[in-house]
Amino acid sequence: MKLAMLTRLALLALLVAFIVTPETFAPVFEPFTQNNAPAIYTQSSILSLTLSHLALVGLATLAATLFSVSLAIIVTRPFGVEFLPLSRSIANIGQTFPPVAVLALAVPIFGFGPIPTLIALFLYGLLPIFENALTGLTNLPGNVSEAARGAGMTGWQRLAQVEFPLAFPVILAGIRLSVVISLATATIGSTVAAKTLGEVIIAGLLSNNTAFVLQGGLVVGVLALLIHDGLVMVERAMARRTGRLA
Repeated sequence: MKLAMLTRLALLALLVAFIVTPETFAPVFEPFTQNNAPAIYTQSSILSLTLSHLALVGLATLAATLFSVSLAIIVTRPFGVEFLPLSRSIANIGQTFPPVAVLALAVPIFGFGPIPTLIALFLYGLLPIFENALTGLTNLPGNVSEAARGAGMTGWQRLAQVEFPLAFPVILAGIRLSVVISLATATIGSTVAAKTLGEVIIAGLLSNNTAFVLQGGLVVGVLALLIHDGLVMVERAMARRTGRLA
């Protein structure tokens, strides 16, 4: 456990150091260049690209979470049960249409920039969050729900004070999956002029510079790994707090 934590801290330190001062890592990437090509991408600040990348993923995930959890709450109430098939169809839209197709459809309407990427990430993040929210809200301990009813709680009181807190670790697992998928998927946003780390990867592909491709890929990969592990730790802490994990 301590070794794993030290490894994560070391990765985080290296990531921050590279993002803030990438020039110091030039000797590491020089073996991957050809014909005296630059070893470090300098057309845009890697720090600004990283922050923009994370902002896009964060906004899209927040919107997908609010929409998916609200939808799951509605279909788990007596008045909304009949809308479950329709809700599943809506949540599946992002998986039915690949992000590239969503970008191609969104650009003519919204133009180039971050909006098409946000739409693609939002749609792609719906399904895992919705399904986990649905699972969390429909697989609660029966005795807890009955005890809440016996205490005279209204339906919305049970939701806010009992059901949602118990379901939250499961919902968070869906959010974690959505975030990790979005971190990788957001790189294609650079094809429509969104500021993401995909810009570094695309520049490397166009100039046949493997160093650039590695830089963009490694930053995205390490970000995904660290965020994934961080959310897993939060999930476990919440599960212990609610009694769903020993």
